[in-house]
Formats: sequence, C-alpha cells, structure tokens
Amino acid sequence: MGKITVNLAPADIRKEGPVFDLPIAVGILAATGVVRLDGDMTGAVYMGELSLDGKLRPVTGVMPTALDLRSAEHPLLVIPWDNYGEAAIVEEVEALPCRSLHEVAAMANGHFLPEKPVIAAESSEDALIDEDLSDVKGQDAAKRALEIAAAGGHNILMIGPPGSGKTMLAKRIPGILPPMSQSEALEVTRIYSVRGLLTGNSSIITKRSFRSPHHTISNVALIGGGSYPMPGEVSLAHNGVLFLDELPEFKRDVLEVLRQPLEEGTVTIGRVAGTISYSAQFLMVAAMNPCKCGHHGDSSHSCTCTPAQISQYLGRISGPLLDRIDMHIEMPRITEEQLMGRPDGEPSRIIRERVCRSRALQQERYNGRKFHCNAKMDSRNVRKYCQVDKEGSVLLSRAMKTLGLSARAYDRILKVARTIADLDGKPALEAVHIAEAVQYRALDRRYWA
Repeated sequence: MGKITVNLAPADIRKEGPVFDLPIAVGILAATGVVRLDGDMTGAVYMGELSLDGKLRPVTGVMPTALDLRSAEHPLLVIPWDNYGEAAIVEEVEALPCRSLHEVAAMANGHFLPEKPVIAAESSEDALIDEDLSDVKGQDAAKRALEIAAAGGHNILMIGPPGSGKTMLAKRIPGILPPMSQSEALEVTRIYSVRGLLTGNSSIITKRSFRSPHHTISNVALIGGGSYPMPGEVSLAHNGVLFLDELPEFKRDVLEVLRQPLEEGTVTIGRVAGTISYSAQFLMVAAMNPCKCGHHGDSSHSCTCTPAQISQYLGRISGPLLDRIDMHIEMPRITEEQLMGRPDGEPSRIIRERVCRSRALQQERYNGRKFHCNAKMDSRNVRKYCQVDKEGSVLLSRAMKTLGLSARAYDRILKVARTIADLDGKPALEAVHIAEAVQYRALDRRYWA
C-alpha cells in the first residue's frame, strides 16, 4: 500500500474528459512493474475511458490524434474497440483496439495480439442520395434554382407560403451536390470525431451533411464554443448544407454570428485558455414566409398583415447577412392539379451529373487559387471571369435601373450568371444568362426596391 502521484504536464495546457483514464492506468502499471513499455510499444499513444470493471469505453477526438501522430517515429495508437473505425482511416498509423485494461496489459507484455474489427464499407455513389428531387411535385423553377445554387456554391433563400415545399426541396440538396473528395471527407470526419458523433466502427463519412437547427438555437450551439470550445452547427455542416427554416424567427444576434463563417469559411473561438478554429465551409439554404401570417402574395389565401407589419417582418434579416445570399427565389403554392398528379421531374442523379460537370469547369478555371467555385469570387475576380457580351451588358444596365436593383445585387447577378453559363458550357456570359440571374434577386426586385 502506498501513495500514487499522477502529474499531467505541462500544467498550463487544460486537460478535460475521460480520455486520460487509460494512459494514467498504463503509467501506474508500468511504474509498478506490471507491464513493460519497451520494444514495439515504445512511444505508443494510449486513449480511452475506463469503467470500474476495467472495460474500455469510446472517447472523442481519436481521429485528430491519429492524424497528428503520423509524423511520430513509431506511429502506434492504443484505443478502445469502438473507436477503431475512425482511427483506421489514417493508414500511416497502426491502431490497436482493445476491449479492456486486461487486454492492454497483456498486449504490452507481448502475450496478446488484438484482432481488428471489420470496417463498414463506404457507401456507393447512388447510396449518397437519401431523398430524390423527382419526388417533389411541381416547383420546376425552384428546382432549377437549386441546381444553379449547387453548381456554383451559391447561398440561397426560398420565399413562399406554408406548404409550398421549401423544406422538402432543401432536404434534397445534398443529393445533387458533387460527391465528397477524400480530403473533404477527412475534414468532416475529423469534426464529427471531436464532437463524439461517430458511432461504432463505421468508415469515413462520405455523405454530405444536412444540418437544420431550430430557430431557438443559441449563439454557442450555432457557431460553437463553451468553456472548452467544441464545434457548433456551422462546423458540423462543413462541406454540406446548413438549412435555416423560418429565417426571420432566428434571433438577430444569432444570425449576425454567421457573417464570419459565410465570409471566411472558418470559425474562430477565443477563450482565456486559448483560441481555436474550426472549418465551416457550407452551402447556406434559408427559407421564410413572405410575411408573418405567411400569405402575402398568395392567391389562395388573404393576407392579414399590414404593410408596416410586412416591412417589420422582412426587416428582421439584416442587410449584411442578406448581402451574403446570392439567390432569392419566390415559391408559389402548389396547385391542386400538381398536388394530385404524379411527380415527373428529373431524378437527383441526372441533376448531380450536370452539377459535377459545372464544378469541374470551375476547378479548372480557378486552379491555383484559394477558391474553387463561382460563389467565392471577390469583386476583382468577378471583373476578370464574368465578361458579358454587348447585349448582356445592355440588359443588365436596364435591369439595374428599371427594377431598382441594389448595388450589392450587381456582383451577385454576375456570379450566378457565370454559373448558369457553366451549366450551358458557354465561356462568355450572354443576355439569356443575365436575364435568368436577375430573376433570382426576389428581395431586391420586390421588397427592397
């Protein structure tokens, strides 16, 4: 019997969570001569939570640790059995999964070689589509707008009465986005590992995420943070879709914190203990009613809102946030004939093929630059890559004056027109591309003129 002192150094780095249970236990066993930490086990990293009966429980952050361990001289990682899936993604690191402290001790002494669980196979490309656009009845114009948004990475706002299909369409956007690359999938899996959202021994995340937080969400839950900063909804939507339903119902200060990730693609959280950054490059899709009662401009129902109430409702969305949304589309109520008929739209697979071809053109065009899609162009690159023919320039000038479009709409129209031209395979912007892009500025044309 005696005293055991455990020193977690350096002291200025905050330690939190049960991940240190296993390394502390192994250190005690090594100090008392029960196990030998030499030979192949030299320099191994241990992670895991210990239950009172000695079983190992899964912990968060295994994949980021494995990625950081790649530069080690002996990249060896001892982890709980249920964490093996995320560690196995990093091929340069040998992951040894164990079920209990007894197995860890036996392995360290060379009496036990752990077996490795079977990793679930990655999803096929067709399996990436959970919900298909062909199931949506009517709303052909909205489907076209979503295709353009997906092709160019444009943030989009859908405006329509209740029951017009805004949420149904939004849920199908991940199915028309290009499949994630290996590097994109690793980034997403790393974020989910930190949040502890990887379950079982599943393989790397290949499906683009769809996050739909409720309008009562707090700043910290949306953007991330806490006493020990963790990723929020915007980071969980990285390389996927962030859907904000009933946009004006969100608290104004909550919407304002979106400005940094929309502009920079990252979230920086500062605390006394330090500053941490998380990736947050997502396609923002928002939906809202045209007024508080939801029936402004609806031919089937009478609106009970006064002009002042409508203006106040729309005013809940700040100008700086609206300035970061390239496309505003109006969605009318579905007619009875459309509702009773059969869906006859294109399947998501066909639309995704066109989106992929457009993205390939953009990646080739912007090769070597920090951005890879039309929506991320700044004003200088808009002038360089969005050359408009003479007829298109005349049309754009007339639209700016006649429709009372705001100055902020000018670059947005050119970016969207560039994407429409890419979908058509045209190198230059033509009048038809400008004309269609103008139609996707509903708030500028109708409400904010």
